Amino acid sequence: MNPMMQPQIIVLREGTDSSQGRPQLLSNINACLAVADAIRTTLGPRGMDKLVVGGGGQQANSVTISNDGATILKLLDIVHPAAKALVDISRAQDAEVGDGTTSVTLFAGEILREMKAHIEEGVAPQIAIRGLRTACELAVNYIKETAVVVERKDEAEFRDLLEKCASTAMSSKLIHSHKPFFTKMVVDAVLSLDQNELNENLIGMKKVAGGAMQDSALIDGVAFKKTFAYAGFEQQPKHFKNPKILSLNVELELKAERDNAEVRIEEVSEYQNIVDAEWSIIYDKLEKIVATGAKVVLSRLPIGDLATQYFADRDIFCAGRVATDDLQRVVNAVGGAVQTTVNDIKAEHLGTCAVFEERQIGNERFNLFTGCPQAKTCTLVLRGGAEQFIAEVERSLHDAIMIVRRAIKNKAVVAGGGAAEMRLSAYLRNYARTIQGKSQLIISSFAKALEVIPRQLCDNAGFDATDLLNQLRMRHAAALHAAQTATKKPTPGSIHGCWYGIDMTSESIGDNFASFVWEPALVKTNLLSSATEAACLILSVDETVKNPQSEKPGAQPVRGMGGRGRGRGRR
Repeated sequence: MNPMMQPQIIVLREGTDSSQGRPQLLSNINACLAVADAIRTTLGPRGMDKLVVGGGGQQANSVTISNDGATILKLLDIVHPAAKALVDISRAQDAEVGDGTTSVTLFAGEILREMKAHIEEGVAPQIAIRGLRTACELAVNYIKETAVVVERKDEAEFRDLLEKCASTAMSSKLIHSHKPFFTKMVVDAVLSLDQNELNENLIGMKKVAGGAMQDSALIDGVAFKKTFAYAGFEQQPKHFKNPKILSLNVELELKAERDNAEVRIEEVSEYQNIVDAEWSIIYDKLEKIVATGAKVVLSRLPIGDLATQYFADRDIFCAGRVATDDLQRVVNAVGGAVQTTVNDIKAEHLGTCAVFEERQIGNERFNLFTGCPQAKTCTLVLRGGAEQFIAEVERSLHDAIMIVRRAIKNKAVVAGGGAAEMRLSAYLRNYARTIQGKSQLIISSFAKALEVIPRQLCDNAGFDATDLLNQLRMRHAAALHAAQTATKKPTPGSIHGCWYGIDMTSESIGDNFASFVWEPALVKTNLLSSATEAACLILSVDETVKNPQSEKPGAQPVRGMGGRGRGRGRR
């Protein structure tokens, strides 16, 4: 044996697919670009919608029409492991901020598109990653420095800020033609919450088919669809003023007394005593509930026909099988607490509201609790034609609600419509000229990637992107130069031209800050950080190892045609 020859060592299982090196890195980048291109046309007020049939673990015949980036990517069954990073950052942007899900995916894809040229020219991925992180840090700090902070001194002025942010979030959605109507509704809904917690789960959304979009309403309280009811329900009163409300997690059915019980008897006569005991137990429960003085009884568990008739005879309304989130919102609105037993119920355990009623909305019956003393919740009743249309309205309002929440917690705002991105691009281009080495190329490419947002806004609207971007570059470069040469430091937002972006109404450029196209600064900082993080993650991978699928235990080999032999047959 030749001592110079190394023995062959087999580490991975046979059939393992291993791809590495620059070709694998470029392949991952191309996969991410394909994902970004899939939702590119949904960006902005003139963006198009996508119709997705099935997917995302849903039924095969389900249809979703949306232009929300996170929703579309969630429904697409993306199998490429590297491309899933863009899906993750889109979901993270949706969870953290609520808007900008399409923008963050496009920006991450554009960064990778710019880096692809450098990788092909031989730039090491680690140098690219270092340059991208430097550019991201500079951009985030510059956004924080230049964002305009609106303090909550004047409530009317602060409400106007929230309405501007909600209106901007809705401008690219299906409901953009009814922005004034829904803007007021969204801001009222968020301001009705506890301002310290701002839990968006306490804003209920109920979809009722039929009617026009303007028939949607904000209910200052709780509304939920009429639950399953037994005989005797129609005899119960459906309207109360200042009722006491009892919330339970107790099953009020006769069969419940027999669950998990074993009784042994020696004489047949004793069986009647067992039956009487079951009846006495449930009657004891019902009597204790009536003794509390409650006029509305809600339970997370079923309320049977015996209890329903018992309450109807005593002019008490009851509803069983109330959804957990609805019952929690009722408790937050009317007060009290959910009880798991009917024993020792005190006055402080009961809630109250000004009016309780059961009302017809569309073709559905709803139970409404209004005039709640400590209402920290509200309900949006959404109307419309097709189910897909109402579902898209719900997603649009969710994005607007999340934006208003973030605007309350973080009072710094920037201009939208590509203005903030162009301002950052001008700043980073200017900074890149002050350094040397390959980092200059990377930061310049990062600055160029930022222009994808205004460019795509122009493309989706049918504008001349080349002409408008040239005008924006000139405006922002002039504003940056004026700011650097000024002896007195200007206040943020005071430099004319520094918030110029794409003006959709005039099909040109305009001062979007003066036009009140505002977005929370958190949207941009989170977008920059998430997109850069995803791009660096993709660039840091140089090998993909795909393990072969293991055969199921006990699996039999595939037989040949006609079942002959025991060998492996044709596939």
